[in-house]
Amino acid sequence: MDSYLSLTIVVAYFCLLMLISWFTSRNSDNFSFFNANQSSPWYLVAYGMLGATLSGVTFISVPAEVGNSSFSYLQFVLGNLVGYWLVAFLLLPFYYRLKLISIYSFLEDRMGMFSQKTASFFFLISKLIGAAFRLYLVAVVLQYAFFNSFGVPFWLNVCITVVLIWVYTYRAGIKTIVWTDTLQTTFLVLAVILTIVALSRLNSGSPAGGVFERVFNSDLSQVFFWEWRSPNFFWKQFLAGIFMTLAINGMDQDIMQKNLTCKSKREAQKNMLVFSVLFVFVVILFMSLGGMLYQYAEQAGIDVAGAGDDLYPIIALNYLGGGVAIAFLLGITAASFSSADSALTSMTTSFSVDFLHMDQEQNSSKMKYRKWIHLGFSALLVLVIVVFHIINDENVVIALFKAASYTYGPILGLFVFAILFRRTVKDRLVPWLAVAAPVLTFLISSFSKQLFNGYEFGFELLILNGLLMLIGLFMISKRAE
Repeated sequence: MDSYLSLTIVVAYFCLLMLISWFTSRNSDNFSFFNANQSSPWYLVAYGMLGATLSGVTFISVPAEVGNSSFSYLQFVLGNLVGYWLVAFLLLPFYYRLKLISIYSFLEDRMGMFSQKTASFFFLISKLIGAAFRLYLVAVVLQYAFFNSFGVPFWLNVCITVVLIWVYTYRAGIKTIVWTDTLQTTFLVLAVILTIVALSRLNSGSPAGGVFERVFNSDLSQVFFWEWRSPNFFWKQFLAGIFMTLAINGMDQDIMQKNLTCKSKREAQKNMLVFSVLFVFVVILFMSLGGMLYQYAEQAGIDVAGAGDDLYPIIALNYLGGGVAIAFLLGITAASFSSADSALTSMTTSFSVDFLHMDQEQNSSKMKYRKWIHLGFSALLVLVIVVFHIINDENVVIALFKAASYTYGPILGLFVFAILFRRTVKDRLVPWLAVAAPVLTFLISSFSKQLFNGYEFGFELLILNGLLMLIGLFMISKRAE
């Protein structure tokens, strides 16, 4: 694909985002940035959340992972579906009743300042790592698509990408993102559909249904795994999917910030339920695409051994024609921008509200501070992406959830304890406990084969981490009087 054409496409796409930003940022203030003045249509949030949740990780890594573990990821996604329903009926009513801007404010009222700031800090770390993983993917693709041709080094590529995101989000924050996510989701799904159509045409003109059928009849389509020692064991994946959703969505400022922009609790619940069904459908579409890509590579004699996350970019940009290449470039850019822009906004919101209490005052100086905080997190994001580029040596989708298992565990334990149990905790000890739980989780995971008769931990590390945090909280608490 021509480098100048690729650059033109990305620039045009960015200009479209800036146009949306200009319309949505008029008469904006801090509350527009934090919760869009609770005026977002629920169906718009539901559709747009697809792009933010799927991200570049799903776009590239999920199709590639099919070659390693077939459709086993669907076991995890089915757990996600249950988790989304639990969020809709248990957590959303709770958050709306308390009228929260940052969901971690609840922990200060219930347990104390140190508990609140601990949860917010671990969220910031989690989101920074997650956003870095996701943006890393698009940076690699853009480097390959045109930055290499212009002699632009990777670190400068990352700087340019993050600056573009900062420019269209720094004014209105979540109010802008609710609308840009809708556009980005459209490009993401359209890219997958066009790729599937192109693959079916190259396969002797077979209809797309025939290509799907060949994938589902192959070894790549195995969904359920019942060997209990395997990382792909059904109950490990399914339960991990439930708890990962509760932590990464229900107890995550990023996703909850979008839900809390809806006009009412009922509309937020409709948003979550509709989104959850769409999410499962689209992930199945991505896994099917992965099977098609591997089958096409085999038939066309394309060597993809060891390609990993480069599988989709290699085939889309070089073998499926200009239309698919353009759609792919827009899709990966949209997917990564969608997750990174909301991550930057949610990190800014969490730090501004949980650490600086900016929700309690509304003036021009507070607006100025919030913009500098937004810029600071953008700079941190660049640094983490560059570091990850230096050290990364494994599939991104696995690395992302492995990191989340360690960083979201303390948050999960804190929320479960605060919501379900009426006990008074020694608040000053909570930060130390939040560090000890992931460390102990890592040690148990490292020696799990020796300790548990060959058992290997997978995504369920989050459950172990959260449980250790919960046990620790019981040990440093007493029954409330």
